[in-house]
Amino acid sequence: MRRVAIATLGCKVNQYDSDALALQFRKEGFEVVPFGDTADVYVVNTCTVTQTGDKKSRQLIRRAHARNPEAVIVATGCYAQASPAEAAAIPGVSVVSGTSDRAGIVREVMNLAQRRGAPAMLVSGIGECRVYEELPSEGTAERTRAYIKIEDGCENFCSYCKVPYVRGPVRSRSIHRIQDELRRLAALGFREIVLTGIDLGAYGRDFGGSPDLADALEMAASVEGIARVRLSSVDPTDVSSRLLHAMGSHPAVCPHLHVPLQSGDDGVLKRMNRRYSAAEFEAVVARARERVGGLAVTSDVIVGFPGEDESAFEATMDLCRRVGFSRLHVFQYSKRRGTVAAGLDGQVPRDEKERRSQRLIDLGRELALRFHGGLLGRSVQVLVEKSDGAECEGLTGNYVRVFASAAAQGGRPVPVPPPGALATVRVIEAEEGLVRGIVEGSGEGV
Repeated sequence: MRRVAIATLGCKVNQYDSDALALQFRKEGFEVVPFGDTADVYVVNTCTVTQTGDKKSRQLIRRAHARNPEAVIVATGCYAQASPAEAAAIPGVSVVSGTSDRAGIVREVMNLAQRRGAPAMLVSGIGECRVYEELPSEGTAERTRAYIKIEDGCENFCSYCKVPYVRGPVRSRSIHRIQDELRRLAALGFREIVLTGIDLGAYGRDFGGSPDLADALEMAASVEGIARVRLSSVDPTDVSSRLLHAMGSHPAVCPHLHVPLQSGDDGVLKRMNRRYSAAEFEAVVARARERVGGLAVTSDVIVGFPGEDESAFEATMDLCRRVGFSRLHVFQYSKRRGTVAAGLDGQVPRDEKERRSQRLIDLGRELALRFHGGLLGRSVQVLVEKSDGAECEGLTGNYVRVFASAAAQGGRPVPVPPPGALATVRVIEAEEGLVRGIVEGSGEGV
């Protein structure tokens, strides 16, 4: 049997695309093996959000070629879309595919079994794409949580970002196709579904706004067999009253919202071409917490954006403290060729970006510990991902990592549930990155 190995860089949308590709290869009789194994075909699903993403993409391609110089190597994804000639020039590359016509990858690999030559180029003008490409997935072998892509493309054109240029305009997936895939995933045993997209909050915009993300969320929450539905990332301008109502009204919807902040300074936000002010962002979070009980809010922040002086950075620190995120992802600004920000004055030196980044990371740890400490003594509901009979690990609905062990009740130990089960855990210890607790049984919690 022919063997294919797939490596994924970047976002959860890329992971979904890789899972979908794996399914297509399996349908053609391929065995999907870990990327570290020797394979006949290697697929590198690349990322170009940062310079590091470009570099790692090239490194993985070279690593695959070194492992098996005779293998067919496919460079696909955002880096391949942005720099197809550069990707094609890397030794060993046989196919270059961008962010559309993913189904064509398997077809081209099959053709290459009979011929070899210059790399096949499957990269098309992504700006012309207007229809969502259906490429269903069946998730991974984990069988507890699955990502389902419902939207592709972005039209925000933030000044630092290449994504609109490599992913194209907003294309939404038919809500009926989403429902069909949800039912398949439920039948396969998945208990939690994460709705994801390049600009998830824009779902339905190309349909004229109906259905929208709130409709998709309500539909997903009603699918039999799905215990939880989670949103990946939603821009603050897309956190609508309808969306908050859907989140607060359905027990299956996780009380977790990831809302990218990027900066807490209005001047920096304007230069970033973000369409909200710091005060408007705070108002969105306050409204969300009013509507959704037990809500955890996580966020992304970019430090060292051109023109960010010390006062602008301190404004970001202050806003993060006031909002009280439960988790903070910190990124140093990465200069990307072809973006507006690359030409802005006031580029921040690397050592200063590193200093600011570390301060914000330290604050994020402090905020996470505070949030986790607020769970002490409480019972939380955990979707079990791993279990050995004595201990288990999983996530709460509000995205807290939990490690739990069995407890004795009435002289008898409470059994630790298997993966895929929902367990009620009483929290007894809180750390920066997780909490620890005792399994009390099954039932409702956070």
